Amino acid sequence: MQSYTSWMVLLIIGIIVAFLAGYLLRKYLAEAKIASAEAESRKIVEEAQKVAEAKKREAILEAKEEVLKLRNEMERENKDRRSELQRLERRLVQKEETLDRKIEGIERKEETLNRKEAEIDQIKTSLQEVYQQQVGELERISGFTSEQARQQLLSDVEKEVQHEAALMIKEIENKAREEGEKKAREIISLAIQRCAADHVTETTVAVIPLPSDEMKGRIIGREGRNIRAFETLTGIDLIIDDTPEAVILSGFDPIRREIARIALEKLIVDGRIHPARIEEMVEKARKEVENEIREAGEQATFETGVHGLHPELINLLGRLKFRTSYGQNVLKHSIEVAHLAGLMAAELGVDVQTAKRAGLLHDIGKAVDHEVEGPHVTIGVDLARKYREHGEILHAIAAHHGDEEPKTIIAVLIQAADAISAARPGARRETLEAYIKRLQKLEDIANSFEGVDKCYAIQAGREIRIMVKPDKVDDLAAVRLVREIAKRIETELDYPGQIKVTIIRETRVVDYAK
Repeated sequence: MQSYTSWMVLLIIGIIVAFLAGYLLRKYLAEAKIASAEAESRKIVEEAQKVAEAKKREAILEAKEEVLKLRNEMERENKDRRSELQRLERRLVQKEETLDRKIEGIERKEETLNRKEAEIDQIKTSLQEVYQQQVGELERISGFTSEQARQQLLSDVEKEVQHEAALMIKEIENKAREEGEKKAREIISLAIQRCAADHVTETTVAVIPLPSDEMKGRIIGREGRNIRAFETLTGIDLIIDDTPEAVILSGFDPIRREIARIALEKLIVDGRIHPARIEEMVEKARKEVENEIREAGEQATFETGVHGLHPELINLLGRLKFRTSYGQNVLKHSIEVAHLAGLMAAELGVDVQTAKRAGLLHDIGKAVDHEVEGPHVTIGVDLARKYREHGEILHAIAAHHGDEEPKTIIAVLIQAADAISAARPGARRETLEAYIKRLQKLEDIANSFEGVDKCYAIQAGREIRIMVKPDKVDDLAAVRLVREIAKRIETELDYPGQIKVTIIRETRVVDYAK
């Protein structure tokens, strides 16, 4: 046991000695490596310094060579510039010498011109003296000064020229007047002979034939509801009397009368006559009349050869088909005026197309003069200006009744053509025009009241039917309104007998079953 402990102690001592010996050995080796590394690093630094020094010397040498090269180039450039400056200096000296020689030549020429100018002045002075001597001699011989002689000569010439001019003007005026009157008569006669348009006298009634007298009862309807609906929708009076197999449509507005005629003929052919069907047929007839109006306007432009009119002007021309003036159809009258003006313009050598255009449009204001306040001349000018017609056309329209002084040949021709067309025997009648104006005035009075929707003068002006807006006019207001309209008619209108004023207030409710 004791020996075992001794061995253990020795073993531990041996381990400690070995550990210390290893430690000392490692320390010695590490110090040796550090010394070797330091020596190696010093060697590397020394070699790097040597290389850097060599690089530095090389860079300095290269820089010196570059500086030397740049210096040589600059010296060469300076040498070239000095050579160029010397060359330019030599050229400048040469130019100065040339300029000096030219200046000397100009000075010599100026001296020569001055001498010649002095000689000319002497000659002018001599000529002036000679001229004054001649004038003095002439004044002595004639007994007049030069100014007096000039005035006397001018006075004699002026008197002679004025006398001859007056004789010539008088002769020209007489000759022009005689030839103008003769030519005007020839042109107007030729134009009238070549243009013979028909004049249609419109009436205020239309007769509709019936297949049988039984149809009269169907037109009247139960308790007269059909005839009332028809008259309310068209504004035309439907007269059913003892005339066999015929009814009469009476109304002053030809467009309304035409709509009513077409609608009634369709109802008679269809056979189904009741308020709803009447309303449908009236609407269809209104569209047909609108198409007829457009076609009539297009036909008028085609017939006269007037092209390029605005579509609205064409529609307004078509409306003139249903407009009469003193019994004369206005559309036919306008076409005739266009032809007459065109023929006279051709004879005079004036623009034929402009004359026809002005003639066709001269009464265009009558298409809406029942709807727009003012004379048809002013309305026509406004319409033509609205649709961008030429100023010459506007002036011809404005001057065709003498409201303006005609300033162009076209305006004079339109005046003449309008007078020729209107003054032809049987062309116009006063009675129908006055009648239409009275009925139109009757409707205008009713339309002037607030709440009136539509109104129609019927029964040849003996009755006016007024449809009011139910949301604005109640039953009591309708009673007051009918009295006010009747008093206004009595105050402002002259008429035979009496006029019946009827107000219709209707509330219509519509819905659809789906």
